[in-house]
Amino acid sequence: MRLPNTAHTTRPWRIHEIAYDFRVEDVWALPTPGGPDDLAHLVKQVAGATGHYVDSPVGRALFALRWKLGALFGWDEPGTGVGERQAGLRDRLPADLREGPRGPDFRKFTSVYQTHDEWAAEMSNGTCRGVMHLGWVPDGSGGYHARMAVLVKPNGLFGAAYMAGIKLFRYTGVYPALLRQIGREWEASAHERAADRAR
Repeated sequence: MRLPNTAHTTRPWRIHEIAYDFRVEDVWALPTPGGPDDLAHLVKQVAGATGHYVDSPVGRALFALRWKLGALFGWDEPGTGVGERQAGLRDRLPADLREGPRGPDFRKFTSVYQTHDEWAAEMSNGTCRGVMHLGWVPDGSGGYHARMAVLVKPNGLFGAAYMAGIKLFRYTGVYPALLRQIGREWEASAHERAADRAR
């Protein structure tokens, strides 16, 4: 379910002090009911996912088109990644986060930091820089679930136009399928989380 940006901006996340020049593009409630200590399981699930980003033919076609366009126009060439075009967000971390757990890198994302209730990972290419932030929040009835915020910093006017141009595709072809996939994988791993809690 899509949430207002304030669902992210009003919480005391550490990412606010680090990605202060990024804008909040999207905020989503993830179908990941769990206990207070389950964010680490979700991080492991997201970073360890294999196969396609999303499970829908439309979503896969959109990603395939994006990679082809990126190859054609050089959006993903060396020199556009995290820490290449400009310094990565890890360079901004305060000492406690820099010395704490970093979290796993995955696909085109470089992990920035991981705490008990937050994980942030960064990507960069010729169109924009982006941060995927997972926050673990109480659900109001004794449980917890994740919220995913997407933060972006477009690279110039072209990057801003690119982000505006793909907005409809993200909402119709990417995010709904991504959330379904996350929910299915989370449900399938329930026994693993229960076993960890029993230890």
